[in-house]
Amino acid sequence: MSTETEPKTSTEAVRSFKRVLSLWDLVLFGLAFVGPTAPYSMFGLGTVKSLGHLPLVYAVAMLAMSLTAVSYGRMAAAFPDAGSTYAYASRALHPHAGYFAGWGMILDYILIPLLSVIFVGLTANKLVPQVPYAVWVILAGAAITAINLRGIKVTARANTLLNAIMIGSLVWFVIMAVRALLSGVGEGALLSSRPFYNPTEFSSNAIMGATALAALSFLGFDGISTLAEDARNPRRDIWRATLLVCLAAGVLFILQSYLAQMVWPDFRTFSPVETAFMDVGKRIGGELLFYSISFVLLVGGIASAIAGQASASRLLYGMGRDRLLPHRIFGYVHPRLGTPVYSVMLMGAIHVLGAVVLRYSEAAELVNFGALLGFMAVDLSVWRLYFCRLGQRQMKRLAANLVLPFLAFAVCLVIWINLSRFALLLGAVWMGIGLVYLAFLTRGFRRNLADLRL
Repeated sequence: MSTETEPKTSTEAVRSFKRVLSLWDLVLFGLAFVGPTAPYSMFGLGTVKSLGHLPLVYAVAMLAMSLTAVSYGRMAAAFPDAGSTYAYASRALHPHAGYFAGWGMILDYILIPLLSVIFVGLTANKLVPQVPYAVWVILAGAAITAINLRGIKVTARANTLLNAIMIGSLVWFVIMAVRALLSGVGEGALLSSRPFYNPTEFSSNAIMGATALAALSFLGFDGISTLAEDARNPRRDIWRATLLVCLAAGVLFILQSYLAQMVWPDFRTFSPVETAFMDVGKRIGGELLFYSISFVLLVGGIASAIAGQASASRLLYGMGRDRLLPHRIFGYVHPRLGTPVYSVMLMGAIHVLGAVVLRYSEAAELVNFGALLGFMAVDLSVWRLYFCRLGQRQMKRLAANLVLPFLAFAVCLVIWINLSRFALLLGAVWMGIGLVYLAFLTRGFRRNLADLRL
């Protein structure tokens, strides 16, 4: 009996959903997930880490993420009701592979809101230095947690408004940067190869190390796969949308970082490095653009943290509901507020404490540790499903089912290996905890993991 019926069964199972999203609807959702102004927060760290080659770094990261975006799209087309790294790896590889891929991705749920809290604290401290950074972190964490405790949801309309503000800020920045360069500011020219290759500073190790950090800006493109049940033609449009989002975001990221680096060529003078983009804005647009960028960073950071904390708390709730975590704590929903209050408060505490203890760069690389593991699992899933199980090995399908997924896997692996020792060490500790927890769940690996509701 042919195994080709497996993906079809998955599709048939979701016919009750309204399929209304076109290709361009999916692209707009994807850009909202990623955030068109992601380099605002990454510019300083990425430029310093790459020794002044951030546009090149974003080009490399775009290539890596685009290859994996195709893998996500193909898995979403095969299993449009799954919509997660865990589900893809579990179905195509093995339940244990899915578990570890999902366990690694849990870091994203915890650390992405933490990154937002850190950056909100840094930005607010930049604007009002009289108030200590730790105080801003506590205020931001408390406000975000209070909002989630009240059950406030970030709606599609709010996402559209936020992205309109970001795009408006980006257009303003591009116009002012071009005007400043033509007036002799910075490099004093619009065109230069130095941001892509400066022989006096170039280092392949620095490029790969910075690429591991810059990949963070692209995180969220995989969220398009969760819309597969709402797409008019998921088998055709999901992979196209994920690829288009990565390419569009990459072009925007390269443009922003190129212009910013041309305006401020000497990356060694950033102070502080985390908010360097704000200083670039001030150089070309004065106080007005400085505060505009600051506003975008604050609003974007808070919105991202609210959504991320809500997702993390609901992930913990789901595990508690399924008895994978203590049910009385994590499976509890407040009868009046309708929110998993204990999970929300735990996430709020972790985000505040983590923001005080961890530097932005450390938390960013830890996020990429789990994300890249998940990406590699999805890349292998494409090969396992289409090439091995469905037997699609014809010459015309060889590139799509064998070459591309292994190329995507190899690129992600190289980036993952070039994470900092700090990230690799703590990530290994996290995965070790996952192994111990898996042994506990399966009673020393004597129970079938597929029988558990993961």
